[in-house]
Amino acid sequence: MTPTADTILFNAALITMDPARPSATALAIEGGKIVSVGTDDEVLALKGPSTKLIDAKGRTVMPGLNESHIHLFVGAVELSQLSLFEQSGFETIKGLIHTYAAEKPDLPIVLCGSADYTILGEGRSLDRHVLDEILPDRPLALMSPDHHTVWANTAALDKAGLLHGRALSAGNAVVMGDDGLATGELQEAEAFGPIYELTASGGRDKLGMVSGLDPATPPSPEERAADKDVLERGLRHLASYGITSFQNMDGNRYTLELLAELEREGRLLCRGRVPARYISGRVEEALDRAEEMRDACDTPMLTSGAVKFFIDGVLDSYTAVMSAPYEGRPDWSGAPRFEPEFFKSVCAQADARGLQIAVHSIGDRATQIVLDAFAEARAQNGARDSRHRIEHLEVVREEDFARLKELGVTASMQPPHPPGQCGLPFEPTITRIGKANWPRAYAWRRMRDEGIPLILSSDWPVSSVDPWASIHSAMTRQPWHESQPDNRQTLDEALQAYTTTAAYAEFAEGSKGMLREGYLADVVLLDRDLSATAAEEMAEVRALLTVCDGRITHEDAAL
Repeated sequence: MTPTADTILFNAALITMDPARPSATALAIEGGKIVSVGTDDEVLALKGPSTKLIDAKGRTVMPGLNESHIHLFVGAVELSQLSLFEQSGFETIKGLIHTYAAEKPDLPIVLCGSADYTILGEGRSLDRHVLDEILPDRPLALMSPDHHTVWANTAALDKAGLLHGRALSAGNAVVMGDDGLATGELQEAEAFGPIYELTASGGRDKLGMVSGLDPATPPSPEERAADKDVLERGLRHLASYGITSFQNMDGNRYTLELLAELEREGRLLCRGRVPARYISGRVEEALDRAEEMRDACDTPMLTSGAVKFFIDGVLDSYTAVMSAPYEGRPDWSGAPRFEPEFFKSVCAQADARGLQIAVHSIGDRATQIVLDAFAEARAQNGARDSRHRIEHLEVVREEDFARLKELGVTASMQPPHPPGQCGLPFEPTITRIGKANWPRAYAWRRMRDEGIPLILSSDWPVSSVDPWASIHSAMTRQPWHESQPDNRQTLDEALQAYTTTAAYAEFAEGSKGMLREGYLADVVLLDRDLSATAAEEMAEVRALLTVCDGRITHEDAAL
């Protein structure tokens, strides 16, 4: 007897990402797997009395998108916070914050996101005095879009125990004023972690990023339930964009446990990969946690097995580690989070345990340090299929492109991040980079030309998680000067970075990233035929239907 399918999509313009069969018009799903890809007649032969038939009406059906670099818990929480994205001027932000604070009188701290470094306009910087003018009687803090700087008012600094400063590890700073008190600018997670602790959740959502540790006080059943609801809201947000897999870039056991509980409850709407996070402390204990997370969770829906590090910060706050001093600061090129020799030892130990390593590295000197550590790990442990990753790679030394290829590093980059893209201002970032470095900044085309595996993502909530905004940026970004390289990607290249190469980056290329018989049933139906869509229109693309593991996780009313 001919087997029947649970779901059939037909009359479609399939983009399979499968080189053996790049296009088709229909596919069938049964039991969480793709069981047929072909013509309408071939696939509809699997129709049974209970098969769900979906007429794509000539629109694109493609593999579900794989978001390779996000912060799920943080992003889910921030869906309900005030965003100051693309807002500017003191009176504008004052009005928005007053309205938001009045609507939320019970918040222990008013925390707002996406406050650009130049939000007050040229010549005026955020500090506690400015924020005291806006909200003097309640704790108030503004987070930069890149999540590497927080500005807090006096009430927040005092409540968090930061007003008089605090000793921190390299790369983190409570910026102090001439009066001996904190200015309100807090650079990097260790500095502003105490601000997060003032939030209603006690900062549980941020622990995977700030410390990598679990909550010091075990959350109550009610708190765990609330945290799971927040995560599910974030997963629904991902699914609404056609995302069926995410690779988290912060993590702890608590986050992994919550997601595992969601999986058992049938509420895990996207496949996830969650790393351990190392900030400081005993390396052996941190790597033990990473191995425990890997061994505790290895299902088709949820995996671990990676460890995430930061080697530097970001350009806008002068915390990215550069080879040459910053313009206007001849005595400063940034300080690495770890001493290079120590970092070599940490990476060698992680690699010896079979863990994948992902490192946030933005400055060109930072990437040199990371590559030196990866090379040391290979020298000590021997070459293996490690697929270690570097996240961001915003500026790269000329000699390090060849090293990225030689060491088999995956380049994890974000099209929304270059200055001028997706609503970001050019300044101060373009000046921080330095004109001499422009040809090697956000060098997507160079990565491809060198044969370096390239994955693209959003870094949500740093940028919108919308993959079509990211793909639009990847396909349309213009050089800052006519003498600079053209880094635009083709549609096929951008889709590869969100499907097949993204699956490769998490060792899953044999089961997802393509529409192929036997592969996991992770599929998205779009609102148009991509092949007939201009690059300039890619940001308008929307997902009408998202299917993960054979079940519908998002269905637009327009379908």
